[in-house]
Parts: sequence; C-alpha cells; structure tokens
Amino acid sequence: MSQLIESILIPTDDSEGALAGAKWGIALASRTGADVHVVSVVDVRSGPLEPADEALSPLEEDAQNAVERVATLARDHDADLEVSTTVEQGTPFQSIREYATRRDIDVIAMGTKGRTGLERVLLGSVTENVLRTARTPVLAVPPTAAESAIDDVAFDQLLLPTDGSDGAAIATEWGIELADLMGSTVHTVYSVNTSRFSGSQDPGGILKALKRRGEVAVETVRKRAKHAGVSVSGTIATGPPSDVVLTYATDRGVDLIVMGTHGRTGIGQWFLGSVTENVVRGADVPVFCVPVSVESP
Repeated sequence: MSQLIESILIPTDDSEGALAGAKWGIALASRTGADVHVVSVVDVRSGPLEPADEALSPLEEDAQNAVERVATLARDHDADLEVSTTVEQGTPFQSIREYATRRDIDVIAMGTKGRTGLERVLLGSVTENVLRTARTPVLAVPPTAAESAIDDVAFDQLLLPTDGSDGAAIATEWGIELADLMGSTVHTVYSVNTSRFSGSQDPGGILKALKRRGEVAVETVRKRAKHAGVSVSGTIATGPPSDVVLTYATDRGVDLIVMGTHGRTGIGQWFLGSVTENVVRGADVPVFCVPVSVESP
C-alpha cells in the first residue's frame, strides 16, 4: 500500500485559531512523515496589492511572518520534516483549495476560527468554504486545541460515526487506515434519530427497522477494523446524530472524530452535510472531514 498521507497543507493567518490547526497538522505530519506546506493568503478581493519600491506591503509582510511562525514550529518540533512556505494573493478559500489541487496535497489542516473584521488575511469562515468545496480531506481543528503542545497531540482514540451511507463508508476507510498507522483504538456509533418519525402511526416498527440498519452499519465498521487488526468498539444510540456524536466524543475522551461530508450542489460542487457541519461547529476535538469525492486510501 502506498503511504496514506505524503503531504499536508497548513493555511494560516497568524491567529490563535490558525495556530491550533498548525499544531495538529505538524503533529500529523511528524507521525506520518508527510511534507508540510504552509500558506497564507492575502485577501485581495478589493483589488490587488501594489508593493511600494519593490518592498512587501504591510499585509504581505504580515502573511510572510505568519507562514514563518508555523514553519519554525514545525522545524523545531521535528527537524526531519520537509517544510515549504508561500504567500499568495486571492480569495482565501479558493487559493487554499487550488493550492491543494495543484500540489496534490493529501490533507488540509486548519483551524475552525480565524481573524475577522477589517483584517484582509482571513481564515475563520474560510474554513467552512474549504470544507464545502475541497476534494481533499480537511482536518478541522477547534480553538480549544491550541492549548495543547504539539508533543501532547494524541491520536489514541478515534471516533468513526456511521449512517451506512457511501460517504460514511469512505470516511471509515480513511479512519481505519489512520488508526492502523497510529496504533489507535476505533469507536463507531450509529444514531437512531427518533425525531424523524414523531408523528408516525407505527413508531415501534420504524424504530426496530432503524436499529437493524444501525446494527448492520456498526457491524460493517467492526469487520473492517478487525480485518485491519485495529481494536474497535461500536454502539447504537438514540437522538439527533450531531448530539450523539458530540456526547459520545466527550464521554469517551475521543481524540479525533473522522466523518464524511455528503451531497452535491446543482453546480457540481460538494457541500457539507448538516450533521458534519454541526459536529465541526460544536466539537472540542478536531474533526477529520472526508469528502465523498476523495479516493479510498
């Protein structure tokens, strides 16, 4: 099998949120031996920047400082990492996505919160747009993860939510490959969402059918994990899917959630499923989001 992750892209705007994404991206690169690409995008939607006397503009200088800060973190953590930096001008999420495509990046690691307001080097909402349009797995890291040192980043407990869909199946493949690579334990959970049939004339029959579907979905993950030699446990829970995932992750001390993104828009771009979006917004741990368009590892 070819190496699962050979290159990781870390976008940064020098915010604390971006630093959280950088720490996890660096930790993942160190564990996998992947090359690190650090990029900062100067938002020029109001017009291109014109440097004076061939010197960097203040915004470009800020962006350069941002990528160098992350590059220094990476090199200080692991001197064997191959690290490259770049500053680009453009619409941030498009530039990030295009860079990932151009360089055949395997994973984008970025914080879920960044700068807002008048600054023109952006991340925050950019993460959502990257998640909605990227054909590359995205490691979405919440600001709370910035509190951890890179050495303390753990991949010991991975949660793979499943709904039996094709998107969940692709995410499961990635999650199990990651677990095999990291020596992680896999948890899987299926949510029986009873709110979907609150007005049904046969709630008992529907509940049984959903539980049977959940048993099949969980058993599929179990079999795949056991075949790979990965320790696995699975359960079926009742409640809205995003609530079930978030509660399980908190109660079991999960380090990373691995889940798929779902669906397609009318203009041919993948969009972020509502469950995944709610989990990314609410999770205290990083979420490894696998688009349905990505190839199985």
